[in-house]
Amino acid sequence: MSVFFRFSNKLFDAFESWWEGDAARQMVAYVLIGGFLVALVAIEAKRQGVLPPSAAASVSTNHFVAIDVAFTLFLVVEIIGLVLGLATSVADTAGKQFELFSLILIRRSFKELVKFDEEPIQWSFEAGREAVQLVVVDATGALFIFLTIGFFYTLQRHQPITQNQEQRLRFVAQKKLVSNVLLLVLAGLGLYTVFSALVTGEEVPFFNTFYTVLIFSDILIVLISLRYSTTYHMVFRNSGYAAATVMIRLALAGPEYWGTVLGVIASLFNVGVAAAYSYVAPAAEASAQRSKERKAHREGTEGEQAAQESGPPL
Repeated sequence: MSVFFRFSNKLFDAFESWWEGDAARQMVAYVLIGGFLVALVAIEAKRQGVLPPSAAASVSTNHFVAIDVAFTLFLVVEIIGLVLGLATSVADTAGKQFELFSLILIRRSFKELVKFDEEPIQWSFEAGREAVQLVVVDATGALFIFLTIGFFYTLQRHQPITQNQEQRLRFVAQKKLVSNVLLLVLAGLGLYTVFSALVTGEEVPFFNTFYTVLIFSDILIVLISLRYSTTYHMVFRNSGYAAATVMIRLALAGPEYWGTVLGVIASLFNVGVAAAYSYVAPAAEASAQRSKERKAHREGTEGEQAAQESGPPL
């Protein structure tokens, strides 16, 4: 393994070890709780008119925005876990993408509360009905995806595509390099999103953009895996998971209601790929084994015939 990949592995392993430790877990908890409380205090301060005008310009007066802030921070934490899991299993990462998407739908359902300006909340069929409908649709879609994720993990058949230990280490090193690049992209995108929100006031579609990056990373992993296995069922499975990521990205960009429906369809498609792979893989492997046996038998028969035709040695 080259020096470059060894360096990449050390960076990935060091960050993963820290991220999964107690110190990082406590830091994440403090950031989530602190972000939620700071947002609440800032919103109330603006409502009371005690915030400086320069700071008040980027602060809402709706307390429900604090929930959106907390969920956004939590989703960033989940994205980091998704990126780290990429080096372990492509299939599990496909499941994590839908875990993240279901949480995005839950966040969207909470975000609809921002449309209610008055507290306590009051709504009727004339005012607020659409927001309530979107809450129900997004939350129900998230629940359905949550259920399909269980089926997806149950159907998984983890089969190594490498032929030996050396190939496995090389494949893992290449996936860790992709994960390192994704972490850098995530950090840069996060900084840009915060900068745009605080300085220019423009909202950057953070999760939409990151899922676009995931599409390219999934395709890259598929291409890398072809170096170790070109079997049809393995290529179809990995490509199918990449197609499911495309559906998620379209669901995030889609219109209200239909985006959630497309996300549910994508989760069913993901389960379908896993189920089809579980059915096709054993049959394809058995067929390949029979082909090898027939080839070996044919070569043996041809060898015997050649020996007979050559006659006994003089």
